Amino acid sequence: MAGATASPEAETSAPNASARDIVLNVNGVDRPLRVESRMTLAEALRGPLRLTGTKIACNRGACSACTVWLDGQPHLGCMTLAVEVGHRAVTTIEGLAKGDELHPVQAAFIDHDAMQCGFCTPGMTMAAAALVERNADPTADDVERAIAGHICRCGAYPHVVAATLAAAKARRG
Repeated sequence: MAGATASPEAETSAPNASARDIVLNVNGVDRPLRVESRMTLAEALRGPLRLTGTKIACNRGACSACTVWLDGQPHLGCMTLAVEVGHRAVTTIEGLAKGDELHPVQAAFIDHDAMQCGFCTPGMTMAAAALVERNADPTADDVERAIAGHICRCGAYPHVVAATLAAAKARRG
């Protein structure tokens, strides 16, 4: 009809053509959800999945606060679209511990005061833990390379290096 306009109800009830049903394997559990094609992994984790440990700070890949693991490798959640994750295993800070037993890096971060305000802590922990998982005897330089790109406004970097080295040593026994 000429001159007819759609009602607001019709606009809000129309199906969203860009929404897709996906399944994310997060911390060992398949999690079905409906996401818009443009939703990042960090947004999906924090929003519909309610896993708020992953932080979104810069939302452009510059601070690394959103670091999670995809198949055991650190990735920036704000730079990864949820629909692109596919069958890869996502590990968040919430899934790093085994039940009540903290990952050695988590425990060392507490013991070495490697977190201050805590905003960078989940991403920094995920990067440090990935290093310890792949390198049983890292050097301080290895740790510094692993956390390069992580921005800590409180300046806890020396504590992060000490904690990561201590965690690696504890794992070696």
